[in-house]
Amino acid sequence: MSMLDEDPTPGGTLILRTLAMPADTNPNGDVFAGWLMSQMDLAGGIYAQEKARGRVTTVAVGSMVFLRPVPVGATISCYAEEVEVGRSSIRTLVEVWLSDPKSGLTEKVTEGEFVFVAIDDNGRTRPI
Repeated sequence: MSMLDEDPTPGGTLILRTLAMPADTNPNGDVFAGWLMSQMDLAGGIYAQEKARGRVTTVAVGSMVFLRPVPVGATISCYAEEVEVGRSSIRTLVEVWLSDPKSGLTEKVTEGEFVFVAIDDNGRTRPI
């Protein structure tokens, strides 16, 4: 599923949930995009590691779109799904949805594609 789809429900598998804390904010008081991207990378990495049955590393991030700011106190949920599997790589789509306890609002705030490569214990590419 992509940003252009109108489905109001998360796509993929729930991989990670966490709470946006004051230490994660930018100077405007919203959650810093870099922190949000790191949560997405963690979720995508967990998903890819399970699919690859072993160690993976992030090699590319693309198509990031931020739809709205994330307020402090919101619970964010990262969902991941497989887009493509190559000989040694896995391209995943990671969506982030927030739940705001103050408003009861649940909505998608961002998504991005992450590419991971399976590696062995020496850090060399291996087949999946």
